[in-house]
Amino acid sequence: MPEGPEIKHAADEIARVLVGQGCNNIAFGLARLNTHIKHLKGYNIDYVKPKAKALLIGFSSGYVIYSHNQLYGKWVCVERGQTFESNRQLRIKIETDKGEARLYSASDIDVLHSSELGSHSFLAKLGPDLLDDDTTIETVLTRLKESRFSKRRLANLLLDQSFLAGTGNYLRSEVLFSVGIHPFKKLGELSDDKRHALANALLSITRRSYETNGICVSEDIKRSLQASRDEFEYYRFAVFGQAQRPCINCKTPVEKTDMAGRRLYLCPTCQHA
Repeated sequence: MPEGPEIKHAADEIARVLVGQGCNNIAFGLARLNTHIKHLKGYNIDYVKPKAKALLIGFSSGYVIYSHNQLYGKWVCVERGQTFESNRQLRIKIETDKGEARLYSASDIDVLHSSELGSHSFLAKLGPDLLDDDTTIETVLTRLKESRFSKRRLANLLLDQSFLAGTGNYLRSEVLFSVGIHPFKKLGELSDDKRHALANALLSITRRSYETNGICVSEDIKRSLQASRDEFEYYRFAVFGQAQRPCINCKTPVEKTDMAGRRLYLCPTCQHA
């Protein structure tokens, strides 16, 4: 499933086709949404914003399309004059003078007035978004100090969008490795220094992944890994997907484990329990 950086890239691509344009036509593949066409067609599109793993498309009418890709949803942008064929089920098609934005296969879709966003069942539960410009180190530190999260294992907590939005499976492995924290540690067991390091890593690695199209390691580490194998999936990560590769710090083989059915990678030496 795409994580925060990938969702934000999708939002950027959709925004290039939609934002600042009038909606010439819109079609839904779910009949229950057709009553909202009158709230959207003919109005300008003001923004496309990611919210954790969901997208919001705002119209000048005050209405907003909410969508969540879940496991199989996919947005595709088609420039004016181009064609695109797919065997997937078309759920949304938005047409502007620049082209079309299409959502395939997803089913978690709604149209809301902007005044209703705060009470939406998914949006209302989200924590601060790591890719939001307003989220600072202090914002994340405050979250890390909240007692209601203190007894939860970090391996679980860093997948919980109600804790911090935009995190995900590869990010939790990379973040925890970067600060030398074992995934099974509980948040309340961390020292103040470790909390601060974790807050910094959560912001910096998530934003680095967005800015570099998926690279989680520093430029120096990337160059070192790339020199030995020039494959994107090899040099973009320190530990994720790298089982048995020598740790970049201590040369201990990276280990793979599973938690709640999700892959998890760590260095047993650098991240001892």
